[in-house]
Amino acid sequence: MLLLLSKYKMKSVPMVDLGEGKIENIIIQSAVIHMLAECAALQWFESWGTKRLSELRLPVMTPNSNIKVHEDEPVLQAFKLMRKKKIGGIPVIEKGSSRAVGNISLRDVQFLLTAPEIYHDCRSITGKNYLTAVRSYLEKNHENCPLVTGMITCKRDHMKELIHLLDSEKFHRIYVVDNDGNLEGVITLRDIISKLVHEPRGYFGDFFDGALPLPQNSRV
Repeated sequence: MLLLLSKYKMKSVPMVDLGEGKIENIIIQSAVIHMLAECAALQWFESWGTKRLSELRLPVMTPNSNIKVHEDEPVLQAFKLMRKKKIGGIPVIEKGSSRAVGNISLRDVQFLLTAPEIYHDCRSITGKNYLTAVRSYLEKNHENCPLVTGMITCKRDHMKELIHLLDSEKFHRIYVVDNDGNLEGVITLRDIISKLVHEPRGYFGDFFDGALPLPQNSRV
């Protein structure tokens, strides 16, 4: 299951009763993170969870290779990058610095159509103005959408604190920043899960050949 959710980039894994051929449950990445959070105080978790991010080689990407958009760029550029790079979210960076001022998720594309003030300027609205307009729209309609109303950040702390933060906030990614708030990297749920599992040679045989091609530069 962990291999499918990390190396093979599946979003969810169904649990099937082979006898009756029925799906009994569906396991998602956030459920694995919640399971880990509940393992606090267990010896294996304490040993692994007290390691610092750098010991686990996280975040994987260097600051220069982080995929991001600047606040004065069109918001459409953010969605284009997410589609091209096949990622679910992207940080918005302050102009003239490396400070992250917000996060845009692939799900936030809905506001290009549902928020009138955004729809009229959808081709020109910048990342900064988009975040402001969406927050205004949500407040006006008494709605809450944590995907755009906020982002969570962390320092290069222990994995244990990181897991508890992701589990409590129900986010799919967390941004690593330095003491000045400059973006140093991003860690996703898949990155964390990949640190828990190793695939022995020939474990799946050729079962996934052609169906789920091995991702480029696989880290698992």
